[in-house]
Amino acid sequence: MPTQYDYIVIGGGSGGLATAQRAVEYGARVAIIEPGRLGGTCVNVGCVPKKLMWNAASLGHGLADAAGYGFDVELRGHDWAALKAGRDAYVARLNGIYAANLEKKGIDWVRAAARFTGPRTVSVGGGELAAPQVTIATGGRPTVPAIPGSELGITSDGFFALETRPRRVAIVGSGYIAVELAGAFAGLGSQVSVVVRHEGVLRHFDSMVGAALAREMAADGIELVTHAVPKALTADGATRTLHLEDGRAIGPYDCVLWAIGREPLSADLGLDAAGVTTVGGFIVTDHLQDTNVAGVHAIGDVTGRAPLTPVAIAAGRRLSDRLFGGKPDRHLDYNLIPTVIFSHPPIGTVGLSEAEARALHHDAVRTYTASFVPMYHALTPHKRRAEMKLVCVGPEERVVGLHVIGAGADEMLQGFAVALKMGARKRDLDDTIAIHPTAAEELVTMR
Repeated sequence: MPTQYDYIVIGGGSGGLATAQRAVEYGARVAIIEPGRLGGTCVNVGCVPKKLMWNAASLGHGLADAAGYGFDVELRGHDWAALKAGRDAYVARLNGIYAANLEKKGIDWVRAAARFTGPRTVSVGGGELAAPQVTIATGGRPTVPAIPGSELGITSDGFFALETRPRRVAIVGSGYIAVELAGAFAGLGSQVSVVVRHEGVLRHFDSMVGAALAREMAADGIELVTHAVPKALTADGATRTLHLEDGRAIGPYDCVLWAIGREPLSADLGLDAAGVTTVGGFIVTDHLQDTNVAGVHAIGDVTGRAPLTPVAIAAGRRLSDRLFGGKPDRHLDYNLIPTVIFSHPPIGTVGLSEAEARALHHDAVRTYTASFVPMYHALTPHKRRAEMKLVCVGPEERVVGLHVIGAGADEMLQGFAVALKMGARKRDLDDTIAIHPTAAEELVTMR
């Protein structure tokens, strides 16, 4: 007989942990199935260690700026190994905190891989578990291109395993992972090339931020190789050469990193036995996070919807509110999701891009922009520009998009995201007193 629970959660990442812990608060008996380290991608090989690397690179930029403020700083290099050791120790502490929380809350952690044997039964480590409610939260992994020699490169997972900093790096990709890791490498002293299929980076964001980031990357010495489709990767000893479809060969590099996207971790779950529908490996869910099978749900990156840690957490908590908390209509609204790209400088964005707004609302769209050098750079030799854009719709000029690139964008966005969620209009921003001198004040003084 299977061991019975009220709720089984497959995957111990941010979303899985959130939904499990919320369910226990309502009195459910819960098992979470995770064969690896708790915390998933975000804690182990994603946002948490990435932010620490971003901090380190930002300090590198700050050291370069210090002379402008009168500091006589002698830089004797950077100890990558010491940074990695400190970062890994911090992540290990988080793993331990998560494990302690599960034990404290009475959640059973099953350290094995799960495979469905029926709609709501799973086999794990030679045993079988069953529950009337099962949630899949297995996340995803980096995609590697199907070209000769692709195994000679690494992914973002491999980035966090690097014991030493490579001197010459090629990052293949144009999305947020590519630009974030490019900034980390460059800020810590590597020579970086970013290899993209089209003309620029961040093509799925507002065009303003992509263009501005490309400009700032170039100022930091990062090379952008455009219209480049990888054909093969070859090795000559420890170095790598990237061969392109158009006949170009670029390199040599000490490291080539694939940042071309992520794919769902669903192939080994036995979803056919459960009857769960997938498209391209992603689990299909409705607005309630329900699959096509009663009692089976999915959250997070494995669904392919807004693959962000806070989204998985919010969806998981709302799902448990609905299943166990007596809130039958509780669900996540996927509109107006704020996000930050930890590039150098950082980018904060929420809502529609200008192109998306014009496709929906045509001539009813009006935009407001600001471009300036923040006061921080008044005394520094390197003058980074900040760019901001408000996208407004209709006679009331409701703000449907807000996009910022520049120092502080990551921290200022959260409050403005609340304003957009509440239906802020341009005049609401105009009527807000500016905080001076800040970069954020530009968002309430645009004309």
